[in-house]
Amino acid sequence: MGREQWKKVLVGSAGNMVEWFDWFVYASFATYFAGAFFPDGNPTAQLMNTAGIFAVGFFMRPVGGWLLGRVGDRKGRKAALTLTVTLMSASAVLIAVAPTYGVAGYGGAVVLLIARLLQGLSVGGEYAASATYLTEASDPKRRGFASSFQYVSMTAGQIVGLGLLIILQRTLSDDALHGWGWRIPFIVGALGAAIIFYLRRNMLETEVYEESADAGTVAGDDKGSMKALWAHRREAFLVIALTMGGTVAYYTYTTYLTKYLSNSAGLSKQTATLVSFCALIVFACLQPLAGALSDRIGRRPLLITFAVGSTFLTVPIMTLLQHAGSFWPALGLSLLALVIVTGYTSINACVKAELFPTGIRALGVALPYAIANALFGGTAEYVALWFKDGGMESGFYWYVAGCAAVSLIVYLSMRETRDIDLNRVKPTDPAVQPEPAT
Repeated sequence: MGREQWKKVLVGSAGNMVEWFDWFVYASFATYFAGAFFPDGNPTAQLMNTAGIFAVGFFMRPVGGWLLGRVGDRKGRKAALTLTVTLMSASAVLIAVAPTYGVAGYGGAVVLLIARLLQGLSVGGEYAASATYLTEASDPKRRGFASSFQYVSMTAGQIVGLGLLIILQRTLSDDALHGWGWRIPFIVGALGAAIIFYLRRNMLETEVYEESADAGTVAGDDKGSMKALWAHRREAFLVIALTMGGTVAYYTYTTYLTKYLSNSAGLSKQTATLVSFCALIVFACLQPLAGALSDRIGRRPLLITFAVGSTFLTVPIMTLLQHAGSFWPALGLSLLALVIVTGYTSINACVKAELFPTGIRALGVALPYAIANALFGGTAEYVALWFKDGGMESGFYWYVAGCAAVSLIVYLSMRETRDIDLNRVKPTDPAVQPEPAT
């Protein structure tokens, strides 16, 4: 890739990192602030309450996907990316200053809920805007490699969040962390978002978007409209189906992993956090390698490998993790799970972007992806805790495997998208039509 392409990828990725730092620190620090917003009682019940609010943020993602996807298609990728980071900054400030249950009763939980709704709006548009931007900004022969930086930056945001948690765990007492220390990452996130706002205000638009008026793929008045999306409904449903298994597996082994290791496997919070931190560093490094591999052999082989691995290995991996007992076994099993998930995460951004023409690409990726995340990704942690609270924790393992099995059927029946011309893709292109399942 050329220098200008690298600049676009790096600026887009940096903003994405801050967005997802703010999104994920909620889950990473939930064990410390769960008791601050709800009455004393069962720790699992408190976590379920915070997980419920976490899930509510996901249900705002379709709204954000529609709103910001429309902005991205009609006003440009740059405009959408600038708006998403503004919303995320506001939400981080709200959480940082939210009053506790002891001060305002459930008023603090209401502030927390409003902040998560804003985060849901922001992330609902951020995923599609950054996926579209990174895919369009790259060399056509290296789209898999370039778009893999979306999950590099997403994971980097989570790593920074976990790294900050590790530092705070070692510099503050447990009481201090539960009392006020959990507010620090949200202050950091708000400041980071302000910096990214400045960078995105000066970023370059993609050439593919600027040339889209000449391509004639979507009429000007229909750009970013539900009418145009309905014309591509086959591709939209394909995005939902191929996302289902991947998003459940991703959130299981990233946001939920730390809680699972401490709440179910019996590891200390510090050890569980360190396991997640180390595993995610390796996971981030794997993304460009897998993305580059997809540029050589295609997207479908990686997707199929992920789905087969998740379908057949989720139950044994989760069962063994529950009995890991110490750092190294837990790290090894976590790495195995994340290597499998890499088959999805490294290329899912470009696969979805490659399905739609330029004038509907942002909305086409945003809305169906957000719907799939609201139904499956956002509820994964809550479903896991529900099974645990009901004394049937292993049921969640089968749930994750079942979701992967559904996506496997889709991966086996869909066509390859690697060689699609982004300026010419239309709903009638045979490359984006799913093959009948055999």
